[in-house]
Amino acid sequence: MRDEETPYTGECLFEEVIAADVTPLESEVAGLIVETLDLKIEPAHIEPEAPLFGTGLGLDSIDALELSLAISRAYGYRLRSDDPHITETFSSLRALCSAIARSRTK
Repeated sequence: MRDEETPYTGECLFEEVIAADVTPLESEVAGLIVETLDLKIEPAHIEPEAPLFGTGLGLDSIDALELSLAISRAYGYRLRSDDPHITETFSSLRALCSAIARSRTK
């Protein structure tokens, strides 16, 4: 509960709502995304359901290649461009983490 004398900025509440909805794997992978791609945002600011490409984080195909390599090294899960579900896998942080959780070897 916020103090009535402290002006409400909305920022803290927003971050707490996002953080409460994020799994440990999603937090870990968000950190991997930020570190691998040298993004200028905090991992906690990547919303689990937001698109990773286009209007979301704005990633591109080169980012996808770099991220695929990092995921393979970290989790033993090889993302393949010929996978018929690759677009769905990369649709959001949550979808990516779901695929990693199903197929990881590390």
